[in-house]
Amino acid sequence: MREGKEMGSVLYTYRSCVKALPQLPDSMKHSQADLYLETYQVLDLEMSRLREIQRWQASASSKLAADMQRFSRPERRINGPTITHLWSMLKLLDVLIQLDHLKNAKASIPNDFSWYKRTFTQVSVQWQDTDSMREELDDLQIFLSTRWAILLNLHVEMFRVNNVEDILQVLIVFVVESLELNFALLFPERYILLRVLPVLVVLAASSEKDSESLYKRVKINRLINIFKNDPVIPAFPDLHLSPAAILKELSTYFPKFSAQTRLLTLSSPHELLPREAQDYQRQYLIINHIGAIRAEHDDFSIRFASALNQLSLLRSMDGADVEWAKEVKGNVYDMVVEGFQLLSRWTARIWEQCAWKFSRPCKDPVSTESHEASFSDYEKVVRYNYSADERKALVELVSYIKGIASLMQKSDTLVADALWETVHAEVQDFVQNTLATMLRTTFRKKKDLSRILSDMRTLSADWMANTSKPDSEMPAFQQGGEESRANFFYPRPVAPTAAQVHCLQYLIYEVVSGGNMRKPGGLFGNTGSDIPVNDLKQLETFFYKLGFFLHILDYSATVAMLTDVGFLWFREFYLESSRVIQFPIECSLPWMLVDHVIESQNAGLLENVLMPFDIYNDAAQQALVVLKQRFLYDEIEAEVDNCFDIFISKFCDAVFTYYKSWAASELLDPSFLFALDIGEKFSVQPMRFSGLLKMTRVKLLGRTINLRSLTTERINKVFRENIEFLFDRFETQDLCAIVELEKLLEILQLAHELLSKDLTLDSFSLMLNEMQENVSLVSYSSRLASQIWTEMQNDFLPNFILCNTTQRFVRSSKVPPAPVPKPSVPHAKPNFYCGTQDLNSAYQSYARLHSAFFGLPHMYSTVRLLGSRSLPWLIRALLDHLSNKITTLEPLITGLQDALPKSIGLLPFDGGVAGCVRIVQDHLNCWQSKSELKIEALRGIKEIGSVLYWMSLLDIVLREVDTSQFMQTAPWLGLTPGVDGQLVQFQDSEDSPIISLFKSIATTSNPSFSNPSSLRVLSRQAEAADLLYKSNINAGSVLEYSLAFTSAALDKYCSKWSVIPKTGFVDITTSKDFYRIYSGLQMEYLEEAVQAQPSRHGMLGDSIAWGGCTIIYLLGQQLHFELFDFSHQVLNVAEVEVAAIASAHKNPHIVQGLEGLLEAMKKGRRMNNHVFSMLKARCPLEDKQACAIRQSGAPLHRIKFDNTVSAFETLPQKGA
Repeated sequence: MREGKEMGSVLYTYRSCVKALPQLPDSMKHSQADLYLETYQVLDLEMSRLREIQRWQASASSKLAADMQRFSRPERRINGPTITHLWSMLKLLDVLIQLDHLKNAKASIPNDFSWYKRTFTQVSVQWQDTDSMREELDDLQIFLSTRWAILLNLHVEMFRVNNVEDILQVLIVFVVESLELNFALLFPERYILLRVLPVLVVLAASSEKDSESLYKRVKINRLINIFKNDPVIPAFPDLHLSPAAILKELSTYFPKFSAQTRLLTLSSPHELLPREAQDYQRQYLIINHIGAIRAEHDDFSIRFASALNQLSLLRSMDGADVEWAKEVKGNVYDMVVEGFQLLSRWTARIWEQCAWKFSRPCKDPVSTESHEASFSDYEKVVRYNYSADERKALVELVSYIKGIASLMQKSDTLVADALWETVHAEVQDFVQNTLATMLRTTFRKKKDLSRILSDMRTLSADWMANTSKPDSEMPAFQQGGEESRANFFYPRPVAPTAAQVHCLQYLIYEVVSGGNMRKPGGLFGNTGSDIPVNDLKQLETFFYKLGFFLHILDYSATVAMLTDVGFLWFREFYLESSRVIQFPIECSLPWMLVDHVIESQNAGLLENVLMPFDIYNDAAQQALVVLKQRFLYDEIEAEVDNCFDIFISKFCDAVFTYYKSWAASELLDPSFLFALDIGEKFSVQPMRFSGLLKMTRVKLLGRTINLRSLTTERINKVFRENIEFLFDRFETQDLCAIVELEKLLEILQLAHELLSKDLTLDSFSLMLNEMQENVSLVSYSSRLASQIWTEMQNDFLPNFILCNTTQRFVRSSKVPPAPVPKPSVPHAKPNFYCGTQDLNSAYQSYARLHSAFFGLPHMYSTVRLLGSRSLPWLIRALLDHLSNKITTLEPLITGLQDALPKSIGLLPFDGGVAGCVRIVQDHLNCWQSKSELKIEALRGIKEIGSVLYWMSLLDIVLREVDTSQFMQTAPWLGLTPGVDGQLVQFQDSEDSPIISLFKSIATTSNPSFSNPSSLRVLSRQAEAADLLYKSNINAGSVLEYSLAFTSAALDKYCSKWSVIPKTGFVDITTSKDFYRIYSGLQMEYLEEAVQAQPSRHGMLGDSIAWGGCTIIYLLGQQLHFELFDFSHQVLNVAEVEVAAIASAHKNPHIVQGLEGLLEAMKKGRRMNNHVFSMLKARCPLEDKQACAIRQSGAPLHRIKFDNTVSAFETLPQKGA
């Protein structure tokens, strides 16, 4: 049988050699003879294996027929066959049947043989004496081309001498009873019986007489019920057998059997009616039984663990109660038997479901990939034949099988002694006590039977066990029978041998049946026996216990055999029928299960995601050990490598998505969730990733894989890719997206923090600095700072306008947007945003609130993102830009100065408002030809104002940040508020609290501390921290520094923009200072603001006032501007005129038509006054110093910015 299984492996794994043969081009036809010779040598090796199979089947058929004939002779003098012999005949017959099926199904074998014969004809021309080789070839050709050749040969051998119908009937009765009464202990034995029964029926019913005698012993309805209950029989991993199909096909080869119409009308699986198919689906599909299987698994796991705990407790105790010890070990034995039966049933369900699926392919597969038009047969039976629920149930069942198997294998050494002792006790109790009782009662006068019982006692009784313990312990082992005459023994961990078990079964069989299994009623249902029912029941019970002892004693092999699910991967028949080398992994059932677990995001299945990989382990073991084919292992290994790489990628994506969604859900505003009726859709269902993330030893094809390390490496990469994506996306947006960027980075950081509890990830700040290209110690700019600066230079400053009331910059709708080249928006999966689509929508709504303006929230985000390292670089870049703008503005202002009239006097009051406006317009008509200069000048002043106001917003934010930091550090630095609200600091001779704390720790001697020098280092570090934080308390103001920088930059142009009058008096009429230019520009854009033209205010906003008034203020021209500004003068005239009209009780007809202009002038004046008041508060010019106040109240001189050229030299220069 072992040789036959090896032959079966050769046939099952046989692949066509012809497909791999090269085809010679026309240019090499002269080498045709060499090619034929090489081809013949290759094919001859394969054909030699087929010849070996032919020889073996002939030998095996002769052996089996001889055995059957030996037991079929009427004059036979030997008893039997025994149960062991029956099983041997059935198993050998099963091997022959499987070989016949394989030979019939493999179309590549005859194809290769035809090529072999053709090449033999070509190369044998030069050989001598080839007749014997040709005969051998002809025999092999007949063998390969004849269907059921092995079975037909067996039939010839069986009926060569005399009929063997009686032994065939004995076998059929044994098979039928075993199937009906579930005598087959494990599923492989049951499948053997199912596979051989149709063939036995055909052989036994080959004549009408034989069939009549058969149906007298076995009613035909019993056979029909068996065949109907199992319409498909698992035989090979991807090939099922059907009893109905076998009977119908064999009826053509056995004409006498064709009269059995009732058997031949059975339906094959593909012929079943829909209603019948539905009934069988309820039987075969695991999904219909998974609830009961789940309950069985949970119950068995608990009871098995409890039994192991009791056994561990027993082994740890000395002098335990013997009865309790026997009960505990007996319970362990019962649990192991129950575990074997459970595993057998569960694995059988997988086999049967696969056989059913192969027999019922999917008729209308629906592909998710639109380009797939045709489907292979294998896809129809596997890929598209399992629904999502069926895949889930199959994953669960595989997990249960592997879980129980692992539990039982780990306890092998723990339970071994208990199992052996229990088996020993069962055997000794039966042979020493039960048989002794039977000898004294039932079999006292039956010498033949008494001799057999005595032989059983002699064969297997362990009389040494009766004296191995003192008499005080012996009563505990009194077993059955008459109490006064029972034997006492002490169970030992000594199991009976396989030979003893087989002999005991044989002897019990002899007692019950007298060695004649032809008696009606079967083995233990023999009504003609004069053995009492009670004794017969005891013999039957022990007989079937003996059958299980062999499985118990071969514990590890039994567990491995019952939990082998490697057949789920093999697909040899479909590879041949589909004419492909291998199927894609999407068609591989193990990978389908892994992929389903990941894609379904089922929290209950997630922990089982690695279980389907055990299918690959089993398949690889089967390929190497059973099938003995290296190429199959190589294919499995290649698929596992590919699948595991994809699994790691998908698993890490799932982990990252879950933790990202969790972080995003945690950061959502609770009030927002409370206000929503559908707030639960933003919550994240808990997933148990932590167990998988801790796994460091995953066994796969003999290798140990550190899943935790691989996951950590991949997650680190994903975090970097996510940061890179967020920066790429920000680079495609304007500066207003900085709030969204900060929120997304905050979500990513929280996800990193949550994941770091389970994985050892790289520091988030390190990854952020890497992606910002800001790792070097001498790198003060960063990718984000450079992008912010680029956006401000190219888009923000030219195209955004200031609304001073709301403290916001908004994009101007009037300014034609400058074409700013930006990259396209990068595409990414939802998990690179917030995790799920719902959370993405929620955060996009939040981002839209800040996407149309730039204000304090954006400034807070900028400060937090850039930090203290990159922010100074950005400030310096903006100040350099401001200095360049002033330089660019100088020729524009000069051009406007040159165009002004030589004399511009004060506006007369007698002309009224309208007259004053006309006079101003006449004065400014000189700029009509300078429209480009005016526009450029206004834009330059507006950008200067935008930079300065941006600095004021930054100053607000930095002051708040510094204040919060000060509140945290003040107690450690010894700073407390005094009576007048000023800070009170310790005297210089006293140490601050932080220094005192660490000094006291350093001076305290603690012998348990191993490294006291580190405490002294901490003390010195505390002193350094004290100095550092104290020096940062009086930090300067960004706005004041910016104003000082602007003042220094203006000093270059003081001689042109602020000319000192030669007379020493204020120059009223001939002045062309900057205030006069700005006054004219302001007058013109205010007039345009109230006309039908595009609003100039919509183009410039309030930034123009901040820019112009700051330059005027720093040039010391504020009073001149307020005295001689055109709009101020017009408003003064308007006030006088309105007062005069009101006193005369007249209607103000004169002012009509100019209300809009006057209102715009009033708004402009209010804006100018606001800017001047702010500048006076932050940059007083009276003492030419910017001051701060010490805690004591004394002034602190910071930056002197007298309006001289030397002031510029006191500021840090670019590149200095």
